[in-house]
Amino acid sequence: MIDSLFIINQTGDIFMEKHWKSVVHRSVCDYFLEAQHRQPSPHNITPVMATPHHYLISIYRCGLYLVAVTHNEIPPLFVIEFLHRVVDNFIDYFNDCNESLIKEHYVVVYELLDEMLDNGFPLATESNILKELIKPPNILRTIANTVTGRTNVSATLPSGQLSNVPWRRTGVKYNNNEAYFDVIEEIDAIIDKSGSVVSAEIQGYIDCCIKLSGMPDLSLSFVNPRLFDDVSFHPCVRFRRWESERVLSFVPPDGNFRLMSYHIGAQNMVSIPLYIRHHISFKDVGHGKIEIQVGPKQTMGKLLEAVIIEILMPKTVLNVNVTPTQGKYSFDPVSKLLVWDVGRMEAGRLPNIKGIINLQSGAPLPDANPTVLVKFNISQLSISGLKVNRLDMYGEKYKPFKGVKYMTKAGNFQVRT
Repeated sequence: MIDSLFIINQTGDIFMEKHWKSVVHRSVCDYFLEAQHRQPSPHNITPVMATPHHYLISIYRCGLYLVAVTHNEIPPLFVIEFLHRVVDNFIDYFNDCNESLIKEHYVVVYELLDEMLDNGFPLATESNILKELIKPPNILRTIANTVTGRTNVSATLPSGQLSNVPWRRTGVKYNNNEAYFDVIEEIDAIIDKSGSVVSAEIQGYIDCCIKLSGMPDLSLSFVNPRLFDDVSFHPCVRFRRWESERVLSFVPPDGNFRLMSYHIGAQNMVSIPLYIRHHISFKDVGHGKIEIQVGPKQTMGKLLEAVIIEILMPKTVLNVNVTPTQGKYSFDPVSKLLVWDVGRMEAGRLPNIKGIINLQSGAPLPDANPTVLVKFNISQLSISGLKVNRLDMYGEKYKPFKGVKYMTKAGNFQVRT
């Protein structure tokens, strides 16, 4: 299936390559690098490219390109999902995924790739199974391996690979059995000058931290499952029961994992939790004016946290001199990005920022005003109204289920000025 994997940074340097079948020369990535130079944004690169003898399937995450090379035509989503699993496991092992960390842990990275893919076919992709086979790196283990010449690979197979449930290891024991569920939702919305919603959608995730003894069998139901327009599940979920009863029934992996991701695209179901009053003008020669006020809507009842407003100014802007009533701001004269870090919005306070925009002398005025990008977090709130009904646990005498933690944050909340 997958013959080779190349990891490329943003400057186009191939700093790591891994081959499972025959060695594919890195010159095959020239087709990908040409497409990279043509696109202004890394997210615009087409994920599947056909070359005279190979197919290139790629993803972009954490500032890196992961390019998989195949000789034969295969389902591209299969490869894309595997590449995302690779990045997820890197983050789980190293707490991040960037070029310096991968170079620092070359040995562990190659060991992980060897176990995740066998002769081009995925073998073990679950983090808890991999950690049982390949120990996560730490300073003491690195020093001991350097002195003794050993590796992080265990001499025995993971117990999960010997059971009927390959994503969960056997013989798990905890003194305190715990199960945590986090419902995280991201809003992608575009709002026009009058405050009306042009388009809006919600991308949600249910992340779990399961620390239960034995082989638990869980079922999770929702009050309003009809909200979902599209869903994606962890392999542990029994899909037939979801189709018939709209109940998530599963034997969970041990530790942290993403149980489900969903999409809600009904525009009338998305309520924007804040409002923005803005005035940006470039009518005067040599300078312009900017004034922005942001505040929560009265119907929310929740505090907005980590509020950040970003504005990408036109190329003719030299500098921005503004005064915020709350938080701090920064302006990068190279990227032309104005960032206002508002922070936490207290009740009864309406933060605003106003000032002057300096333009290049003699340069024509911008044709259109820039777009305002808003980011924020709201704890203990599901913006879509999704509610968990109940959680049932079978297998041993577990403690009663206490609740779910909800959180909403803006993914790409644009305000057209």
